[in-house]
Amino acid sequence: MATTTHDTETDVQDRAILVSLVTDKIKRTGIDPELSLQELVQLAETAGVEVLDVLRQNKETPDSKWFIGKGKVEELRMAADGLGANTAIFDQELSGAQVRNLEEALDLKIIDRTQLILDIFAGRAKTREGIIQVELAQLSYLLPRLSGHGKNLSRLGGGIGTRGPGESKLETDRRHIRDRITELKRQLDEVVKTRELHRERRRKSGAVQVALVGYTNAGKSTLLKQLTDADVYIENQLFATLDPTSRVLQLPGGKEVVLTDTVGFIQNLPHDLVASFRATLEEVNEANLVLHVVDSSSPMREEQMDVVQSILQDLGAAGKPQIVLFNKIDLCQPEQLEMLPAGEGFLKISAFNEDDLLRITEMIAGQLAGDTLIFRIPGDRGDLSSLLYRVGEVLEQNYEENDVLYNVRLNKEDYDKWSYKLAEFVEPQ
Repeated sequence: MATTTHDTETDVQDRAILVSLVTDKIKRTGIDPELSLQELVQLAETAGVEVLDVLRQNKETPDSKWFIGKGKVEELRMAADGLGANTAIFDQELSGAQVRNLEEALDLKIIDRTQLILDIFAGRAKTREGIIQVELAQLSYLLPRLSGHGKNLSRLGGGIGTRGPGESKLETDRRHIRDRITELKRQLDEVVKTRELHRERRRKSGAVQVALVGYTNAGKSTLLKQLTDADVYIENQLFATLDPTSRVLQLPGGKEVVLTDTVGFIQNLPHDLVASFRATLEEVNEANLVLHVVDSSSPMREEQMDVVQSILQDLGAAGKPQIVLFNKIDLCQPEQLEMLPAGEGFLKISAFNEDDLLRITEMIAGQLAGDTLIFRIPGDRGDLSSLLYRVGEVLEQNYEENDVLYNVRLNKEDYDKWSYKLAEFVEPQ
């Protein structure tokens, strides 16, 4: 959500200076601070913020009181006065005390990377589940930092029952927030139960599931739209869509699969957000196949791929069969294309190229394909005939008296799942 929408008095545009602190710990991680700062610029612009300048500071460890140190705070104050900034956005997470100290010293709205991402998510969530998840993440983030948001509390909003409470009402606000968090968790549990019912129906129907995952703005929603004609919101911005969307995709040979777009990942994705969105993200665990969409034109491509794999690991989905789709090759320089991996399990594509879309469906079909089996199905067992078409690729069918012989390509995982229904009908070969 653009941070301007939270201002309770005016709709003043947020005009911000971005601040990056590079510590020894950050250097040891191997993350490029400049690329992280570029991403922060994108996040700020996505939130509707006008970026005026960036300020960098190198320091062994963060200053416990001022984060960037007293001298750098003075430099930031002078820059803000000169440029007419009303906001400072930090590329790292701040404590409540640091926010309070910086607010008092600078007389600016102080936002950190986590708050910025939460604001964007709040503006993108459309479904009841998404709205609950974001509000829960916002309040979980806010609660331990409440004392640091005396001036800015009103801009977070989200169910605390007040508009900009002062420091004297902190204990009341804490109680309100805890009560609201409890209620949101109860509501989310109900939604999760409904989602699990939907998953169970898909399992019982034999639906084969394919999940689109990737770094934010890699082009997942565009691929979903191009492959399935899905009516989804697409924009060249971070977190353009939040709520998972599932559509039927027909593969060569006629087999249908359910293709699901999931929320985009980002480095340093706020812990509270991951916790709130876990039920949504765990859709990946139900997938038979994962399509990892990569923005091949991004200078942070390798780091972004590592972030995605790390989050899949956390979700318990790292061992899923996976195809890596290097998207946006039309935006790549020749030397970038040469550096992309090739071979089995990798495709270089543009989501707007029809030939590439066909290659994707062919590779999906190939990954999901398995052994060829012949099933003798009684003519009156339409339920079994429909099941074969859903879970396998029917290559041929022939009629013999009261039975139908189906020649079906079926992978082992799907056969094992449905063997209790199908095993007695398999013809010896």
